Amino acid sequence: MNKVITAGLALMPPPFGAGLSQWSRSDGTVGSASYQGATDAALVAADQDFGGCLEMQKSGPVMSLRAMADTPILPGCYLRVTARVKAMSGNLPSVRIAAWAGINAATHLGGVTETGPSVALTSYGKVETVQAIVGTGYRTGVDMSWGMAATVGHFGIDLTGAVGGVVRVDDLVIEDITEAFLRDMMDWVDVRDYGAKGDGVTDDSAAVEAADADALATGRTVLFSTGSYYLGVDVQLDAPARFEGTVTMPADKRLAITRGFNLPVYAAAFGSEELGFRKAFQALLNFTDHESLDLGGRRIEVTAPIDMQAAVANKTTFTTRRVIRNGQFNVVGGPAWAPTVVTSQASYAAGNPNTLTGVANVANVPVGALVQGTGVGREVYVSAKNVGAATLTLSQPLFGAPGTQIYTFTRFKYVLDFSNFAQLDRMNLDDLDIQCNGVASGVMLAPSGLIFHIRDSFITAPRDRGITSIGGGCQGMLIDRCQFLSNEGQLAAQNRTSIAFNTNANDVKIRENRATQFRHFGVLGGNGNLLVGNHFFQGDNVTQGVRLPGLILASTNVRTTITGNYIDNCFVEWTNEYEAAPDFANQYSFGGLTVVGNSFMASDVASWFRWLSVKPHGAGHFIQGLTVSGNVFRCINGSVDRVEGVDTTFAGLDNGRMRNVLFSGNSFNGVVQASENPTLVQVDQASAATTWAVAPGAVLPFGGWARNVESLAAEGMITGPAGERRADMPFVDVEQGPSKNELRVNWLAASKGRIHLKLRMDNPL
Repeated sequence: MNKVITAGLALMPPPFGAGLSQWSRSDGTVGSASYQGATDAALVAADQDFGGCLEMQKSGPVMSLRAMADTPILPGCYLRVTARVKAMSGNLPSVRIAAWAGINAATHLGGVTETGPSVALTSYGKVETVQAIVGTGYRTGVDMSWGMAATVGHFGIDLTGAVGGVVRVDDLVIEDITEAFLRDMMDWVDVRDYGAKGDGVTDDSAAVEAADADALATGRTVLFSTGSYYLGVDVQLDAPARFEGTVTMPADKRLAITRGFNLPVYAAAFGSEELGFRKAFQALLNFTDHESLDLGGRRIEVTAPIDMQAAVANKTTFTTRRVIRNGQFNVVGGPAWAPTVVTSQASYAAGNPNTLTGVANVANVPVGALVQGTGVGREVYVSAKNVGAATLTLSQPLFGAPGTQIYTFTRFKYVLDFSNFAQLDRMNLDDLDIQCNGVASGVMLAPSGLIFHIRDSFITAPRDRGITSIGGGCQGMLIDRCQFLSNEGQLAAQNRTSIAFNTNANDVKIRENRATQFRHFGVLGGNGNLLVGNHFFQGDNVTQGVRLPGLILASTNVRTTITGNYIDNCFVEWTNEYEAAPDFANQYSFGGLTVVGNSFMASDVASWFRWLSVKPHGAGHFIQGLTVSGNVFRCINGSVDRVEGVDTTFAGLDNGRMRNVLFSGNSFNGVVQASENPTLVQVDQASAATTWAVAPGAVLPFGGWARNVESLAAEGMITGPAGERRADMPFVDVEQGPSKNELRVNWLAASKGRIHLKLRMDNPL
């Protein structure tokens, strides 16, 4: 590379023969004294070594010679200044290349080195070559590094040492030797050539930005050669970047690498996958012209929970779609993952259902902590706190908490923790493997947000939780084609504590996932949910073992569809544990649930096991909209009494108010009593009677009453005692018998024969 050729630059000072008026006795600037007419300098026309040259008699401690011509200094350009000198008589001085560095032609650049190595003249007539290299960059071999502020120089020599000696100096040579500092392939620019020091202390931001601008203009790559480059401000690289050295920055400053935006580049830049991920995520949310961060298939060794909001620092809300994809997070065990546990007294009132008041030691209760205590439902979390008011905001109401009690607050630690965002919308996790290794939990959502989406990902061996919602950040959440692999498969089902996911808000879609041997697959607090094509199983090797719910629907009017799932050795539990006043008053009761086309499986379970359980937490509730149709129920290695039931731990159901229940078209294997509503009952009366007692048995679901007869039809002729034909229309008495599940068919006169009844345990509307 030669700037004289490529850029048309004039680097060489004029020859001495062109006149000594062009050579300064001091710094070479305009107006400085020249050697024209001087008594201590003269031109020599013909020297045997130099031809034409300048003869100087040293007349002071330092005798300076500077060209008045401006030599341009360009970023990334390195100049070698050469002087050939010999002593002629008198004292033998020392010689060095010397210069004046200028910000411009009139302004001196202070604080930089302006002299090269000194060479002592040791004999008369011996030619010594004196050289120095000058440039903007701080590189090994550069004698005068001037940085990016320098634009011009005046070059020459200094004679130092004893006075009185006579020397001759050949014409100075200034040549571009940039190629000596470049490699064979020159598709890059080195930040050191633009003034970067790479010492980890000096702020190299300006040099990096200058290198980036040049690289972008010339279609090259920015090279961070070996070193540690401190960047004290936000820096954006618009050209591709390559890192042999590393970058250090304050936590709140960001490096936006807009070309080649991916984890491998950031890991190289910061010397760590973990730190590189944090800084890349910071850049992702600060608009780097990318909607996604590709982890490049890299494995990130995670030594502590990643506070995703702290990584960004300048944002607490973000509502634009962003994606993190294609990589693995591997948890490395250590004390940072230990859950924080705090016990504290607090008060609760149903009139303020999402708040704990008078919280002792409130400052130490972490946001995101699981709340446990008497009358607290499953998966209730602290979503916010007010230290001054000593209050905690809860993700859900408490169904039966006493006025004041001691609560336990447990804050699990998550690999990806978004909880410090106030609101986060449209965050996508795609094709990730989150290896919790029984040490950490997986993902915690922000307390508010829309359409969090995780797909085609693994959450493997979480210690406590897979995905946790501590508020409304799960609104419209999508979980698609993910694998949740428990760390508790070796435990009996009832001893497990981990949960794959929970939700609080509405419109959640859980589709085509697989989960193994958690305590629960999902706890859903909102409504408008759709669960399609999932396979979750929670069995163990215990004969007649306890089985726990796989899905918990924790509100009454759920507007939820469960279809096409494989529900294995667990069950669906429907509760209202998220109601502060759980007794039925004027709210909707249990309704809006569709369970269609699922495969229910169980093995080695007790006969009282049920695949569908309704668990009211208050009195007076009933079912007001339920469809269970087209499902297959199968039990192996034993049998179960029936497929559905009511858990009366807190209260039962009001069978007198049941309505709009469809329980039909299901298949039962290893089930003692099939369930159906409406159900068709055949009645055979062998002896004539005016009242026929009809006892259909326990076929009606949920212990329902015989409340309605949809139709009654005779098969063959109804006759009297002597075989005479009866033509009257009977009437029916419903809700008969001690359990109200029997009927009475009443005739005008004693009759016998066969009829078919379509019986319901509900009102259809």
